[in-house]
Amino acid sequence: MRSKHLLIMALTAWSAACIAQSYPSRPITLVVPGPPGGATDSLARALAEDMGKRLGQTIIVDNKPGGGGVIAVQAITRGAPDGYTLLISHSTPLINTPYLYPNVPYNVRRDLAFITELCIGKIVLAVNRDVPARTVSELLDWASKNKGKVSFGSYGVGSFPHLVGAHLNQTKGLDMAHVAYKGEAPMVQDMIAGNISWAIGSVTTLGPQIKSGRLRALAAMGDSRIKEFPEVPSMTEAGMRDQEMRPPAWLGLLARSGTPAAILSRLEAEARASVQSPAMRARLEALALEPVGNSSAEFRREFEATEPVMARMIKASGATAE
Repeated sequence: MRSKHLLIMALTAWSAACIAQSYPSRPITLVVPGPPGGATDSLARALAEDMGKRLGQTIIVDNKPGGGGVIAVQAITRGAPDGYTLLISHSTPLINTPYLYPNVPYNVRRDLAFITELCIGKIVLAVNRDVPARTVSELLDWASKNKGKVSFGSYGVGSFPHLVGAHLNQTKGLDMAHVAYKGEAPMVQDMIAGNISWAIGSVTTLGPQIKSGRLRALAAMGDSRIKEFPEVPSMTEAGMRDQEMRPPAWLGLLARSGTPAAILSRLEAEARASVQSPAMRARLEALALEPVGNSSAEFRREFEATEPVMARMIKASGATAE
């Protein structure tokens, strides 16, 4: 009986090894919950190229914007757990959306497998060049004097930028209108055109427009300045010390739960090696992304730490999505 049990264990281990060795045998799809041109899309394309070479297989980037990320996440949760459809995502579809939409058709803990936290995005608050404010304090004063005339953009209802704007409206007694977009790229274009007053977004997307003078950065979100714009104060330096001003700026790689452990281990190893390689680090830093490449367990802990903060902000804002 014992020998039979050992034989089964040996066959299982052999089968897992075979799966890992033969994977991948066809192209992999990397789903992005946003349109081309944003920070997540830029990361996805860099990762697809580098990690595809490591795996010896083509990785196809598939943009699925809209629905607070539901469309993108469903592409994973409704697919086969075989490692051939992966998700690269920021926190909004994984944490915010389930609190915003009724009957979200997935449960992150149940339906997704965490692979690695790829990197951390650098986030800034910027205004269009017609806004007279040069500091966050001046922006809030201007908004207070122009109630009903100031607007801010975000990459979706219930996203971090939306929640920050709602928090400022509540705590500062403002009346700034929120405009939601399907991704950062269209948001930035509308801000350049003067259709919204300010927005919070990644340096990856906003940075080139700030450097060109089309937009003006007022603060780096969080406690520290960023090397891309060392002259721009942090939110903490600007006097905004609320926990709500510290962005959940991680970007991670996930798969369908139930994917064989051997495949998940291979993906984790290759993704971590990719973002930690000198060439990829340089490429990510050029996109204003800070490489991480931690373990699946560490990524899951980051998710667990982020969720209660975002849940509190969503409840306070009263935000909902249809």
